[in-house]
Amino acid sequence: MEISSFPLLNQDDFSHFYSLLQDMDSSNADTNNTNGSSAASSFGLNNDIKKRKRKSDNEDNDPFLLQLPNTEDDLKKSTTMRNILASLLMLDEEEKQEQQQWLIDSQQDKSLFDSNSKRKIQAMDAYSSHLQNHFTDLHELDHSRIKKARRSASASAAAAAAVAVASNNVASADSAQSNGGGASGSGQHRRLWVKDRSKDWWEKCSHPDFPEEEFKKAFRMSKATFETICNELDSAVTKKNTMLRDAIPVRQRVAVCIWRLATGEPLRLVSKRFGLGISTCHKLVLEVCSAIRNVLMPRFLQWPDEEKLRMIKSEYEAVSGIPNVGGSMYTTHIPIIAPKISVAAYFNKRHTERNQKTSYSMTVQGVVDPRGVFTDVCIGWPGSMTDDQVLEKSALFQRANRGALKDVWIVGNSGYPLMDWVLVPYTHQNLTWTQHAFNEKIGEVQRVGKEAFARLKARWSCLQKRTEVKLQDLPVVLGACCVLHNICEMRNEEIEPGHRYEIFDDEMIPENGLRSVGAIQARDHIAHNLLHHGLAGTSFL
Repeated sequence: MEISSFPLLNQDDFSHFYSLLQDMDSSNADTNNTNGSSAASSFGLNNDIKKRKRKSDNEDNDPFLLQLPNTEDDLKKSTTMRNILASLLMLDEEEKQEQQQWLIDSQQDKSLFDSNSKRKIQAMDAYSSHLQNHFTDLHELDHSRIKKARRSASASAAAAAAVAVASNNVASADSAQSNGGGASGSGQHRRLWVKDRSKDWWEKCSHPDFPEEEFKKAFRMSKATFETICNELDSAVTKKNTMLRDAIPVRQRVAVCIWRLATGEPLRLVSKRFGLGISTCHKLVLEVCSAIRNVLMPRFLQWPDEEKLRMIKSEYEAVSGIPNVGGSMYTTHIPIIAPKISVAAYFNKRHTERNQKTSYSMTVQGVVDPRGVFTDVCIGWPGSMTDDQVLEKSALFQRANRGALKDVWIVGNSGYPLMDWVLVPYTHQNLTWTQHAFNEKIGEVQRVGKEAFARLKARWSCLQKRTEVKLQDLPVVLGACCVLHNICEMRNEEIEPGHRYEIFDDEMIPENGLRSVGAIQARDHIAHNLLHHGLAGTSFL
């Protein structure tokens, strides 16, 4: 509870009481003089004797002491004034004690809040390290299982091939003997048994005469963009033919991955469409996504250099009037199936309350340029974390702490804190016209990031619903989606009207929303310039 300070009495306030006391003394003196003159006229010599006596008494008294009043009313007034002064002094002393006690309580509350905050941060860091170690162990265990399965499969295939060759040689020998030992026949190798599946749909799509519009509707990109991606990934996903079977072509491998990401179809339907096994389709999706992350991400998703950053700033300033804006930041949630471990960490309370259904999610934080191309992403943190907590865990936050974002504003929504490099709107009540104008302009920059994530989810429908991908493999898939989104945006690939998606993510105001005094002053200065230089518009009025 806030306590207002009691105004202390200064010398000017006490002067009024001094004047009252002086008036009382002068009135008492006048009364005594009047009484003395009348008594002298009435009583003569006796009055002179009394005057001499009073004069001698006054000479004996201390000259610095005030003459006490002689009448009963004057005594009452003097007593009242002394009581008032004593009461005021007591109130002043009590006020000082209350202020000291309030300061002590405030310091105790602040220290308690700081200790609780540090404890929470330490607990989150410990949990994050534990989670990463667990995922690493799972990955190593799966890798060892895959290796064992491959070895056993290779051994079985080799044994089957040896048996086939031996039987073929025996048959050739028998045939040669039956023909009188003539020229030996050239036996052909028997192939490993493979289920015959129809590939008509894929052969139809891959044919040069397949319509461009139908291809774009199916794969969310044109044929030219698809061929570019296949050429870039050729060296990373190409497999050699074996004596048991022919390798799946690069174009078909990439097509399986892109179709799966674009439609979100179950692997069972993807298997029927491309004429491949379910496990093969799942393996192809992960392999191609890993190749996209390793080969294409360093080229198509990176933080801009100084020249590109200067262009981004100028484009954002032309849109909003705010200088030095280097990107629009947004955080979205990707729904997932309830994990087997750390269920509470991935529980999304806001989406659960909104959808009336238990929801679990993984976060994706991204920074985009004015064209909607991602320049930085942070993927994989649990859905229970708020936007400001995800930001503190990101590489972008570490880059800013190293001083790499000097003179650069990253614009975010009200879910992020105001810092020296993060610019957010005003969130308190009763905003001024200047603050309304600033929120209107910064909302235009925020809209760029939100619409970019909306196109990301519209283009890759697998992000709209819970996926079958394992939790430890999902960050690789999400990163591949972001890279493919950048390639499509750079090549101006438009989204079909029927595929548009409206994004929704709740915004929570952080506990400590103001973390820099300098940023507060800089934001106020920007808002002032927007309004008083005619850059704010009038829609806020």
